[in-house]
Amino acid sequence: MGKLCHIFCCPPLPSRIASKLAFGPPPASYAFEERAAEGQTDESARTLAIAFNDTADWMYGERERSKIECVYATTGRGHKIGCVYVRATKSPKFVIAYSHGNAVDVGQMCSFYYAVGCHVGCDVFSYDYAGYGVSGGRPSEKNMYADVEAAWHVLTSVFHVPPERVILYGQSIGTVPTVYLAASSTSPKAVVLHSPFTSGLRLLVDGSRGRRRAVSCCDVFPNIERVPRIACPVLVIHGTHDEIIDVGHAVEIHNSCAVPLAPLFIEGAGHNDLDLYQEYLERIKRLINVELAAV
Repeated sequence: MGKLCHIFCCPPLPSRIASKLAFGPPPASYAFEERAAEGQTDESARTLAIAFNDTADWMYGERERSKIECVYATTGRGHKIGCVYVRATKSPKFVIAYSHGNAVDVGQMCSFYYAVGCHVGCDVFSYDYAGYGVSGGRPSEKNMYADVEAAWHVLTSVFHVPPERVILYGQSIGTVPTVYLAASSTSPKAVVLHSPFTSGLRLLVDGSRGRRRAVSCCDVFPNIERVPRIACPVLVIHGTHDEIIDVGHAVEIHNSCAVPLAPLFIEGAGHNDLDLYQEYLERIKRLINVELAAV
């Protein structure tokens, strides 16, 4: 009850609830640096490259790092956010547009992006929310929606990836911008929701089950209200022993999808270790190689 009092006594404005509930950006694990383009001496041909620090835990070498293309996007709320395009394979089947979880930034995720891209035959695009990594501004729910819209524009207009070749992927808090974008008119090929929750207040008040309730005027991150508007196939993945977001939230999300795929509930998995289970990688491969190939 003390936690709820802390959340709601300020007064209970949705923006304040969202900030207290969700956001915890770590110190930046990387920077964007200007470097001469390969084979170019002209200063006007300089491009951005990612430079990792020790907290990024980059597991590969310079050759792999050079496959990460970096750009800034400007959001509708006036912030510059960092975006990366990881070219993990020569002939990508799709591009996974990844909205990451809380308490990490793009630099800390890049090793995972490269590894999963290589394993499933896809490139990976990602971005940092306002206040994370090299992105300016402060994290908030409204900024998060502006961030994903700006990132989508970069992916489709700068990297020229058509929507039908994009798999929108959201992890934990990253399911919020993913669902928001997918419920609009973006028309991606598919959506993956990794450890999703129904909404902010449901997570706090009814965290053990995630049961669907009427929307409160103070609710935040209302995934459960937007999911039914997603017209493409949706894959839900969750751990049965998730100590942060109960698997009941994922069940409710799955049941609310207009075009649900067979979900993956990994027995014994928690909130941050789903990708360590073989079932996870096998399910993503099945999505890409079988289910989406038939669509």
